[in-house]
Amino acid sequence: MDQKVIAAGLQKQRLFRIREGNKKIITLCKMSAWTPDLGKDWVFLLFDLFQIRSVAGQFSEVSLDIVEFASKPTLYHTEPGPTIPKDLVDNGQVRFSLIRDKEWNKLLFQISELVLCKIDSDGKPDQETDLYFPLFSPNLKELYLSPEGDVKIIKG
Repeated sequence: MDQKVIAAGLQKQRLFRIREGNKKIITLCKMSAWTPDLGKDWVFLLFDLFQIRSVAGQFSEVSLDIVEFASKPTLYHTEPGPTIPKDLVDNGQVRFSLIRDKEWNKLLFQISELVLCKIDSDGKPDQETDLYFPLFSPNLKELYLSPEGDVKIIKG
């Protein structure tokens, strides 16, 4: 995966599509380029635990520990932070995932801005890679994390 090409592509165009190892297409969009016409079904991809503050509203220590110590790919649902556009919020929640895979994490770090991802997209890919995208893992978990520290398993 040529991370420089993807990062440069996101600078030049609004959306960048990647066909990953499962032959599924993901669409990346920097949050600064997102507009309401793109819809609400996006996931924030984080490369660092501290980015949660940019996405989530209040976040308990228990929730932070869950994200920090999760060993499998996990998609989290939580209440949005004050800087998240209302049109990006779906049913009062935003979705995010801390990407731990080395290559995908390096890509997000190189983009160095909040990145949104539409999973299992349509359209012609701008680039292909043999690397598997972590959120297509059969072991993917989904959890709701409340500001008070309550945890609800959506998909175990």
